[in-house]
Amino acid sequence: QVQLVESGGGLVQAGGSLRLSCAASGRTFSRLAMGWFRQAPGKERVFVAAINWSDGATRYGDSVKGRFTASRDNGKNTVYLQMNSLKPEDTALYYCAADSTFWKVASGRGDYWGQGTQVTVSS
Repeated sequence: QVQLVESGGGLVQAGGSLRLSCAASGRTFSRLAMGWFRQAPGKERVFVAAINWSDGATRYGDSVKGRFTASRDNGKNTVYLQMNSLKPEDTALYYCAADSTFWKVASGRGDYWGQGTQVTVSS
């Protein structure tokens, strides 16, 4: 089992920045692919970013490319999502996901999910 706890959400003005964190416990973090998803009210959950465990390779959703950066610190069992140039349409509940397989995380089929952290971007 893996437990994931997100933090770092909040209210920010458009153009601002936030850094989300996701702390993992319960399994060897360095062997987990990690991902971020978001879900706005009344909408489906969408892929934001994923980072592999073996080589640190990353993948991003089209709407966040060039603005968001995923990174990980295996020593702290934590994955981060640096969000810059935030827009009102980035407003959503952001979830952290994990799995031993990168493609499962990137496709939203990861076995483990956090409870989410709210990000609200005001115009």
